[in-house]
Amino acid sequence: MRALVEDMTGDHAGRPCLVLSNNADAGGIAWAQGQGIATEVVDHRPYGKDRPAFEAALSAALKAHAPDIICLAGFMRKLTEGFTDAWAGRMINIHPSLLPKYRGLHTHARALEAGDTEHGCTVHEVTAALDDGPILGQARIPVRPGDTPEMLAERVLVQEHRLYPAVLRRFAAGERQPVMLTG
Repeated sequence: MRALVEDMTGDHAGRPCLVLSNNADAGGIAWAQGQGIATEVVDHRPYGKDRPAFEAALSAALKAHAPDIICLAGFMRKLTEGFTDAWAGRMINIHPSLLPKYRGLHTHARALEAGDTEHGCTVHEVTAALDDGPILGQARIPVRPGDTPEMLAERVLVQEHRLYPAVLRRFAAGERQPVMLTG
């Protein structure tokens, strides 16, 4: 989130209007407040298993700030079709694998277990299907001998901070051609 906000200057077509989290203790909330960006917290826990009610509260918070684009960053909750359809074509996410490989969790360990020679991250439009949707960009890194999941995660994070801002810049300007980076 911070890399996205810090890139939204100058000729960038986007500007941050809200940082929203389901966790009041998320570091991005305090940082955004310090930057003068509006923040909202919608805690999922009071909603229990009622995802539609939680998502209605998320939508209400979002609509109050009228975003043109929603960028998910570290939001670890699966969104339902009702929510994703309402924001279709305006919501993007970053995932730490070269989609369509390794949807879900533990992507770095899974890449190592599979003996992959390269790994990376993907920015994609969000749909109701987990870690699916049109690919807007990927950054690739080599898997090195002796890599651990933690080592891969660290190197992929560097690429995430390059890729996501580059994709958002193009997406905000109406460009959908995928961005491909190597690191």
